[in-house]
Amino acid sequence: MNELPLWAAVLVALLLILAGLVTLIGSLGLLRLHSFYERMHAPTLGMTLGTFCVVLAATLVASLLQGRPIFHEWLICLFLFMTAPVTAILLMQSAIRRDIAPTSPSITADTQPPAP
Repeated sequence: MNELPLWAAVLVALLLILAGLVTLIGSLGLLRLHSFYERMHAPTLGMTLGTFCVVLAATLVASLLQGRPIFHEWLICLFLFMTAPVTAILLMQSAIRRDIAPTSPSITADTQPPAP
């Protein structure tokens, strides 16, 4: 058995396209969001969901080509899922300790509400 069935090839292609789209959206969120605190979420979520889709596609292809279940790709996914939130938390704590104030782009000097 050297080739994938059509249904598996379509599913793998869709998973890889979804992974690329999610990663692209996370990257655009990094560019579009204004403050450091807002920028922390989009790339982390994009990376974890994108990685999940790629690992699911790789597991499906390897399992179908080998004719038996293969799960060692999930170790990579497990390590990434454990380290991504930890690094995000460490970066947030570092920003808080450095006193980076959250900014809101919608409130500027011209549009601040009047003082009571």
